Amino acid sequence: MGKVELQYGSMPTPDTNTLEAALIGYQQQYDAINARVAELRRALGTKSPARAAGPNALPDAKRKISAAGRARIAAAQRKRWAESKRQASASAKPKRKLSAAGRKAIADATRKRWAAFRAAKQSANQAAKKKAIKRTAVTAARAKAGKKATPIGLRESDSPQSGAAASRP
Repeated sequence: MGKVELQYGSMPTPDTNTLEAALIGYQQQYDAINARVAELRRALGTKSPARAAGPNALPDAKRKISAAGRARIAAAQRKRWAESKRQASASAKPKRKLSAAGRKAIADATRKRWAAFRAAKQSANQAAKKKAIKRTAVTAARAKAGKKATPIGLRESDSPQSGAAASRP
């Protein structure tokens, strides 16, 4: 026996007469089942069909509420909110107030801290000015003596020029 090769789309399609006959048969079965379900519902005394769960389930019917019903719900909600607010205000701590003496003490302490800060800043500025004046005086003295002015902190022996600067008196 040889192999039979099937190509994509080469599957035989059923005849339309066969499909129509199958559809008619399934429709008759569906109608028979619905008749039995209706008969059982009449026996149970239920008016509306039970909701089916699944992909073919019917959407929920929109419920309507009367104006009086809405008013009752709104009144009940207002009552719940009033009770909630009453409990919240009863459990809340009273707000603390600052006395005039306490406010004055805080203001005095703040002024004292700022005065100390300004004094420290001023003393730092004065020290920097003194250092600048000293640096200027040293530079002027060296210039007067005829020596090359070098920044403070560098000595002639520390100079990167090893020969010429180190041999000067």
